[in-house]
Amino acid sequence: MTAEQIQAMIAAGLACDHLEVSGDGRHWQAVVVSAQFEGLRPIGRHQKVYATLGNKMQNDEVHALSMKTYTPAEWAKTQA
Repeated sequence: MTAEQIQAMIAAGLACDHLEVSGDGRHWQAVVVSAQFEGLRPIGRHQKVYATLGNKMQNDEVHALSMKTYTPAEWAKTQA
């Protein structure tokens, strides 16, 4: 998997205001900003992102994915 492929899968399954994916081909980091995270705890946000990857996590195509998830308002505060 490439960063672009992972990013495309997340974007296809989750409306994102901002999305960055980076990594070394085995361990990945993502910054995901979505209004769909409103009212969710971090675990619920991560579950939404994992759901976009389907079975890629289970079959080890995506070995590890570290995430920072934000609502648009939270993201705006980090950018100020």
